[in-house]
Amino acid sequence: MDKIRIGIPRSIHYYYYGDLWINFFKKLDCDVIVSPRTNREIMEKGIQYANDEMCLSMKNLLGHISYLQGKCDYIIIPRIDNYGVQNQTCTNFLAIYDIVNNMFSQDILSYNIDVAHHQTEEKGFLEMGRKLGFTKKEIQRAYRDAKTFVQNKKQELIRKNIEKLNSEKEKVLLIGHPYNMYDDYIGRPIISFLEKLNVEVIYSDLFYSSITGPISKQLSRELYWKFNKESIGAIPVVQNKVDGIIFLSTFPCGPDSLVNELVMRKIHLPYINLILDDIDGRAGFETRLESFVDIMQERKRKHV
Repeated sequence: MDKIRIGIPRSIHYYYYGDLWINFFKKLDCDVIVSPRTNREIMEKGIQYANDEMCLSMKNLLGHISYLQGKCDYIIIPRIDNYGVQNQTCTNFLAIYDIVNNMFSQDILSYNIDVAHHQTEEKGFLEMGRKLGFTKKEIQRAYRDAKTFVQNKKQELIRKNIEKLNSEKEKVLLIGHPYNMYDDYIGRPIISFLEKLNVEVIYSDLFYSSITGPISKQLSRELYWKFNKESIGAIPVVQNKVDGIIFLSTFPCGPDSLVNELVMRKIHLPYINLILDDIDGRAGFETRLESFVDIMQERKRKHV
C-alpha cells in the first residue's frame, strides 16, 4: 500500500511548526514533501495568485502551495486563531485555510488552534491523525515524540542565540517573524550581508517566550498579538548587550507596521526599519545596512 504523501509549504507556518509536522508525520510512516527554499520563480507564482492587499509573506506562501499542487495527497494548512484571549495571531493565520481552499484544487489537511474556545494543538493533531486513519494511541505517541524533539531542538537554538550576546563583534537584535528572517529569498540575504560585515545577529524569536511575552509590557501594555509581543519582548532582555536593532517586516503587514512604529519611539539604541516588498532589489538595503553598521561602530567608539 502506498504511503500517504503530506505536502508542507516552506513558508509562514513552516517556520513555527515545520519540525513538529515533519517528525509527527514521519512517526506515522507518511511521506513528507517539503517545498524547496524560496526562489524568484516561487515568489512569482505566489504573486500571480495573490491580490495587492496581501503581504509579501502571504504571496510567498501561495507560491509554495502552487509548487506542491499535484505532488502530494494533502497539503497541511492549519487554522490558527489564538493561544488565549490575550495571545491572538494575525488574521491571516485564521484566513489562510479559506484562501487556499478557494484558490487551489488540492486536498487540504487542517486543524484548528483556538485556545480561547478549548481547541488546542494536541486536539488538532488528534483530529488530523484520525482523518488519515490512525488510531488514537498511534497519534498520541507520534505527537509526544515529535513534541519532545522540537522542544529539545528549540532549547539548543536558544542556548546558542544567548551565547552570542558575549561576542566581541558588533551585535544587532533582528526583530521579525521567523518566516521572514529565515526565508532564503526574504531575510537570509540580509543576514548573510550582515555576517559579511562581521556583525553578530541575535534573533528575536530565539529567547524563552515565557519571558519575552510578559516583559513586552515594558514597551506596550495593550498588545495582544502573540508573536509580536514575543519579538519586541526580546528588546528589554538584550538592550544593554547589543549595539543596535533591525526591524524586518514585509509590506503591507498591519501588525508589524503598528507595533514597530510604536516600539521605535521608545528605544534608545540605533535602529533601522527594513520593509521588503515584491520588487526584486537588494542594493538599496545593502547601502543602508553598511551605513547602519558604521553608526553602531562610531557610537561604540564614543562610549568606550
